[in-house]
Amino acid sequence: MDTKIEDYVVNSDSVEWRPLKENGIDTKGIYIKALRYDKNGRPPSFLLRFEEGANYPYHNHPAGEELFVLEGTCIIEGAVLKKGDYLYTPPSFKHSVKTETGCVLYFIVPEEVEILE
Repeated sequence: MDTKIEDYVVNSDSVEWRPLKENGIDTKGIYIKALRYDKNGRPPSFLLRFEEGANYPYHNHPAGEELFVLEGTCIIEGAVLKKGDYLYTPPSFKHSVKTETGCVLYFIVPEEVEILE
Protein backbone atom coordinates (compact mmCIF):
# COMPACT_ATOMS: atom_id res chain seq x y z
CA MET A 1 0.00 0.00 0.00
CA ASP A 2 1.40 3.34 -1.04
CA THR A 3 0.51 6.16 1.38
CA LYS A 4 1.82 9.65 2.00
CA ILE A 5 1.91 11.75 5.15
CA GLU A 6 -0.69 14.01 3.52
CA ASP A 7 -3.14 11.09 3.77
CA TYR A 8 -3.08 11.57 7.55
CA VAL A 9 -3.28 15.37 7.76
CA VAL A 10 -6.59 16.87 8.89
CA ASN A 11 -7.21 20.56 8.27
CA SER A 12 -9.44 21.29 11.26
CA ASP A 13 -10.73 24.48 9.60
CA SER A 14 -12.37 22.28 6.95
CA VAL A 15 -14.18 20.15 9.57
CA GLU A 16 -17.56 21.55 10.66
CA TRP A 17 -18.51 22.02 14.29
CA ARG A 18 -21.45 19.70 15.06
CA PRO A 19 -23.57 19.61 18.20
CA LEU A 20 -22.28 16.91 20.57
CA LYS A 21 -25.02 14.30 20.92
CA GLU A 22 -24.90 11.57 23.55
CA ASN A 23 -27.94 9.55 24.58
CA GLY A 24 -29.41 10.64 27.91
CA ILE A 25 -26.87 13.43 28.49
CA ASP A 26 -27.50 17.18 28.39
CA THR A 27 -24.81 18.40 26.02
CA LYS A 28 -26.44 21.74 25.20
CA GLY A 29 -23.82 24.31 24.22
CA ILE A 30 -21.12 21.71 23.40
CA TYR A 31 -19.89 21.18 19.83
CA ILE A 32 -17.45 18.63 18.40
CA LYS A 33 -14.96 18.43 15.55
CA ALA A 34 -13.80 14.83 15.16
CA LEU A 35 -10.18 14.66 13.96
CA ARG A 36 -9.68 10.90 13.77
CA TYR A 37 -11.87 7.80 14.00
CA ASP A 38 -10.89 4.39 15.38
CA LYS A 39 -11.84 1.06 13.78
CA ASN A 40 -15.23 1.19 15.58
CA GLY A 41 -16.09 4.62 14.17
CA ARG A 42 -15.51 6.42 17.50
CA PRO A 43 -13.34 9.57 17.52
CA PRO A 44 -10.51 9.21 20.07
CA SER A 45 -9.04 12.58 18.95
CA PHE A 46 -11.35 15.57 18.76
CA LEU A 47 -11.96 19.23 19.54
CA LEU A 48 -14.81 20.33 21.79
CA ARG A 49 -16.15 23.87 21.87
CA PHE A 50 -18.07 24.81 25.00
CA GLU A 51 -20.30 27.87 24.91
CA GLU A 52 -20.31 30.15 27.93
CA GLY A 53 -21.88 28.29 30.89
CA ALA A 54 -21.85 24.83 29.24
CA ASN A 55 -20.84 21.73 31.19
CA TYR A 56 -20.24 18.02 30.71
CA PRO A 57 -21.41 15.77 33.58
CA TYR A 58 -19.35 13.85 36.10
CA HIS A 59 -17.75 10.86 34.39
CA ASN A 60 -15.03 8.21 34.60
CA HIS A 61 -12.13 7.71 32.19
CA PRO A 62 -11.40 3.94 32.19
CA ALA A 63 -8.36 4.41 29.92
CA GLY A 64 -7.41 7.98 30.89
CA GLU A 65 -7.53 11.16 28.83
CA GLU A 66 -5.39 14.00 27.56
CA LEU A 67 -6.72 17.54 27.26
CA PHE A 68 -5.18 20.78 25.95
CA VAL A 69 -6.86 24.18 26.27
CA LEU A 70 -6.74 26.04 22.95
CA GLU A 71 -9.03 28.96 23.87
CA GLY A 72 -10.81 30.28 26.95
CA THR A 73 -10.92 28.63 30.37
CA CYS A 74 -12.53 25.53 31.86
CA ILE A 75 -12.94 24.18 35.37
CA ILE A 76 -12.14 20.56 36.18
CA GLU A 77 -12.50 19.39 39.79
CA GLY A 78 -11.98 22.96 41.01
CA ALA A 79 -8.85 23.58 38.93
CA VAL A 80 -9.11 26.44 36.44
CA LEU A 81 -7.33 25.57 33.20
CA LYS A 82 -6.55 28.35 30.75
CA LYS A 83 -5.22 28.66 27.21
CA GLY A 84 -2.02 26.64 26.89
CA ASP A 85 -2.70 24.34 29.86
CA TYR A 86 -2.41 20.56 29.45
CA LEU A 87 -4.09 17.94 31.64
CA TYR A 88 -3.35 14.24 31.75
CA THR A 89 -6.20 12.35 33.40
CA PRO A 90 -4.99 8.92 34.61
CA PRO A 91 -7.10 5.78 34.07
CA SER A 92 -10.18 5.56 36.30
CA PHE A 93 -10.04 9.26 37.21
CA LYS A 94 -13.45 10.88 37.60
CA HIS A 95 -14.38 14.51 36.94
CA SER A 96 -16.76 16.92 35.22
CA VAL A 97 -15.97 19.81 32.87
CA LYS A 98 -17.56 23.22 33.01
CA THR A 99 -16.82 26.70 31.73
CA GLU A 100 -18.04 30.14 32.66
CA THR A 101 -16.32 31.91 29.75
CA GLY A 102 -16.52 29.35 26.95
CA CYS A 103 -13.55 27.38 25.66
CA VAL A 104 -12.12 25.17 22.94
CA LEU A 105 -10.37 21.99 24.11
CA TYR A 106 -8.37 19.31 22.29
CA PHE A 107 -8.92 15.79 23.63
CA ILE A 108 -7.37 12.38 23.25
CA VAL A 109 -9.75 9.84 24.82
CA PRO A 110 -8.63 6.27 24.04
CA GLU A 111 -11.76 4.60 25.45
CA GLU A 112 -15.40 5.69 25.85
CA VAL A 113 -16.15 7.51 29.10
CA GLU A 114 -18.67 6.26 31.68
CA ILE A 115 -21.24 8.85 32.83
CA LEU A 116 -21.70 8.69 36.61
CA GLU A 117 -24.49 11.23 37.26
